[in-house]
Amino acid sequence: MNNYNKRIFFSENLMHWNTMHNARTMPWKGEKDPYKIWLSEIILQQTRVEQGLEYYKSFIKNYSSVQQLAIADEKAIFKLWEGLGYYSRCKNLLASAKYIAFELQGNFPEKYTEILKLKGVGPYTAAAIASFAYNQPYAVVDGNVMRVLARFFGIHTPVDSTIGKNYFACLAQELLDKQTPALYNQGIMDFGATICKPKLPLCDTCTLKTACTAFKKKEVKMLPVKEKKIVKKERFFYNVVVAYKDEIYVRQRTDKDIWQNLWEFIAIDREEKITAEEFMKTIFFRNIAGKNFIVNHISPFYKQQLTHQTIHAVFIYINIQKPLKNDKYTCVKKTALRQLAFPKITTLYFEDKLTLKQ
Repeated sequence: MNNYNKRIFFSENLMHWNTMHNARTMPWKGEKDPYKIWLSEIILQQTRVEQGLEYYKSFIKNYSSVQQLAIADEKAIFKLWEGLGYYSRCKNLLASAKYIAFELQGNFPEKYTEILKLKGVGPYTAAAIASFAYNQPYAVVDGNVMRVLARFFGIHTPVDSTIGKNYFACLAQELLDKQTPALYNQGIMDFGATICKPKLPLCDTCTLKTACTAFKKKEVKMLPVKEKKIVKKERFFYNVVVAYKDEIYVRQRTDKDIWQNLWEFIAIDREEKITAEEFMKTIFFRNIAGKNFIVNHISPFYKQQLTHQTIHAVFIYINIQKPLKNDKYTCVKKTALRQLAFPKITTLYFEDKLTLKQ
């Protein structure tokens, strides 16, 4: 089969599969409202569909339009986002909502180039909105799409290289069904998610296997190729939960690190693990606790896995006799703590038996 016929085979059979066999259901599938499509795409960035689904439903229930999202209380938005991670997405979501509501008079941009100007929107997200909402001929290129193309056409160019990204983008655009781009884009993404999966792909029942290069050459497990290996590091957070009377000291993280804009207790992180007892002998802890304090409890270490980091956190709850002299932190009533948006690893602590009910 020559290259031209192979491409025709791919597109025709993919569209046939999408029409006759694609049973994947999602609440935003087939949606034409650009606001809902945009919201779903932002939520699903770096997030599994299973995890993002309930967040999407909650956002739509509470903020059914971009105007409602634009005027919403930011603390409430971050609280609704709590546990989803990558909080810069939430910050960009709010900024874009305000831009659309106030500068564009509530009219969601329709042109691909204008959609691309929204904060937090890259080529993939812009193509998804343009094709799904407006049926414009822009191919989506995500991990699912690149995996399907790499295997079917036997492409060994690394998907995470500059050359590879450009090559896959061009190939995807050439293969796109220009008459029904929304159906085609949804089809190829669903095919990658349910049939041509990263692990244990369903090759035996695949409608494309007779012309799939990777299947014929037994290279399915080898493709797609990535040249960069993710270097993961471990971080150990030591949280001092300082209670004065019925209040707790907290602050909002402002550094451009993980959990920007979320709240935290008095904390420090290290690259090496020490016990909570060893930490309580450090100058950092002594400067906070002073001489007169009571240890209420010490939690076990909690763990949270991020894409590039493994986070470990311990919480040392102490009661102090005099208020802290530290203007970086503010006092919050214990009963009001759960109204603030904290990192997921802190919510694990809240949900444990060792809560702040003492």
